[in-house]
Amino acid sequence: MLQDQRKILVTSALPYANGPIHLGHLVEYIQTDIWVRFQRMRGHEIYYVCADDAHGTPIMLKAEQEGLTPEQLIERIGASHRADFADFAISFDNYHSTHSPENRAVATLIYERLRDGGHIVKRSIQQAYDPVKGMFLPDRFIRGTCPRCKSTDQYGDSCEVCGATYAPTDLIDPVSALSGARPEQRSSEHLFFRLGNFENVLKTWLEEHELQSGVVNKLQEWFEAGLQDWDISRDTPYFGFEIPDHPGKYFYVWLDAPIGYLGSFRNYCDRTGVDFEAFCGPDSEAEMYHFIGKDITYFHTLFWPAMLKGANLRLPTNVFVHGFLTVDGQKMSKSRGTFITAREYLERLRPEYLRYYFAAKLGPEIEDIDLNLEDFQARVNADLVGKVVNIASRCAGFLTKRFDGRLSATPDAPELLEAIRAAAPSIAAGYEARDYARAMREVMALADRVNQYVDRRKPWIIAKAAAADAELQAVCTTGIAAFRLLMALLKPVLPRMAAEAEDFLGGGALTWADLESGTPALAIEPFKPLMQRIESEQVKAMTHTGTEAPPPAAEMAAPAVPDMDPIAPEISIEDFAKIDLRVARIATARHVEGADKLVELELEVGSVKKRVFAGIKSAFEPEDLVGRLIVMVANLAPRKMRFGVSEGMVLAAGPGGSDLFLLTPDSGAKPGMRVK
Repeated sequence: MLQDQRKILVTSALPYANGPIHLGHLVEYIQTDIWVRFQRMRGHEIYYVCADDAHGTPIMLKAEQEGLTPEQLIERIGASHRADFADFAISFDNYHSTHSPENRAVATLIYERLRDGGHIVKRSIQQAYDPVKGMFLPDRFIRGTCPRCKSTDQYGDSCEVCGATYAPTDLIDPVSALSGARPEQRSSEHLFFRLGNFENVLKTWLEEHELQSGVVNKLQEWFEAGLQDWDISRDTPYFGFEIPDHPGKYFYVWLDAPIGYLGSFRNYCDRTGVDFEAFCGPDSEAEMYHFIGKDITYFHTLFWPAMLKGANLRLPTNVFVHGFLTVDGQKMSKSRGTFITAREYLERLRPEYLRYYFAAKLGPEIEDIDLNLEDFQARVNADLVGKVVNIASRCAGFLTKRFDGRLSATPDAPELLEAIRAAAPSIAAGYEARDYARAMREVMALADRVNQYVDRRKPWIIAKAAAADAELQAVCTTGIAAFRLLMALLKPVLPRMAAEAEDFLGGGALTWADLESGTPALAIEPFKPLMQRIESEQVKAMTHTGTEAPPPAAEMAAPAVPDMDPIAPEISIEDFAKIDLRVARIATARHVEGADKLVELELEVGSVKKRVFAGIKSAFEPEDLVGRLIVMVANLAPRKMRFGVSEGMVLAAGPGGSDLFLLTPDSGAKPGMRVK
């Protein structure tokens, strides 16, 4: 039996309207869209809304650089965003903009209710001011020398080289990134939201809702550190909404960005007659879910629910947080050709490929996922083409040629079909919990069983036997009926392929209820290939776009020796002599949260301590490493990683995985000794 109908409002984080959608963005929108499509298949009343985040200093300045008004810029970017999302089959019920009358109205309403409730205070602050541009500068628009490592040309709030965070006033020789002028410190009155007023509300919300464990832990840390007032105003010039009772002051973009969810839904309700209050009012019994990336957890789990409570609006039912995307194990990079926009992908590959691959990787926790391009090609070809589509292609031809496409009223193996139906509740639970990876494993295991059945029954052999028409029709009907059930299970992930399959199957739109019904005696249309294999050339072309030329053909060829990476270019003995190998003692070792392979090591190299991130997690438990002597490359330049700065490299060997061993010095060695 299906659940009682639910009323659900769903949002994804708003993309910023100053650049294209890329594959990292699409992790979130595909994850959300799969969940929404699943709920629709279950018959629930669900609305999925989003909008462009269209305010802020960066948009104002980019428009100025391009000789456009901010409105012209966000309209152009918004059109490209809508096209990319549509081509990736992201099924928004409404896609709007934060620069809209609806968003202005809701932002003003929330602000006035917070103000009247005593949750807004005024305070004068010192800020960096560009005397040439005549404007206050956000921290990221101030550059200078890092006060810690002395690296030049660093941002006003953090250093990309050593990872230090600081105030802009701590920078050495700061300059405006806009004019090159030295910033002046000037006083300005700002408005602050008193977040601490809502600490008990937030703790109660946390207790009453099952947020992800990583979110709960982070919230506890923030509570322990104390909730600080939040600056919600910005000085003119600024592109955004002017604060009603403070001329020359504007709402900070992060105030009206999440309000954009409600502004977009208000726009939809005004056009369609849906009851806004039933979903967003204080007495709402509907569900409201936000899908976001882990970098904006602070705004969505502290400020946003507090703002809603203070404005007498309902709080989110849950906030679903996901990790980042890497490509071939590394951050997306233009120089490596792996910073891939949605449009660059779409020019070469079908969106279903990426939708399936992300689904096969996504779980319910806050974990980064990797788009391994070799695995991407192999998995899509094996699962979608080699398993699922293969079932239909092996059975449809016999039915079309011998029976005018008619299916048998009695399938040959009803127990196989029943096994697929019996698995549907478990797969549904996977979708509901956003554990798509488990759901995809279960679906592909069922596809394997169906292919094994076809291999065992061999319809191509039965077709040669005299007077075997009934058996052939029943066997092929079993295959097609199983394919129909599998496509129903995959429809949230592969909506366009499912639509093509629906045309082929001739039974109307697939719903979750089909998984509980018997096999109808229908006629199929002639089979057309539903999906083609991904070719290596398509992937290579996608990763060498823009101004970067593809590598020469010789570089793209397979290495001459099987299972061996190509040998790197030769170096001289003088180059090799520059490598300083030293004995180091592992002082501390710990897991790196959010990393699949890394262990963070603090190494003692004589009197010097170095921090190194080593990809040895699969072979060693951190607690077993403490105290060991190892060999490291001590003069490797520091490398900025997502988790911090790595200041060297430890040496290990082996085929990988759990089969690794660390290079260790001879007995009698001491930390700091050089290895020759």
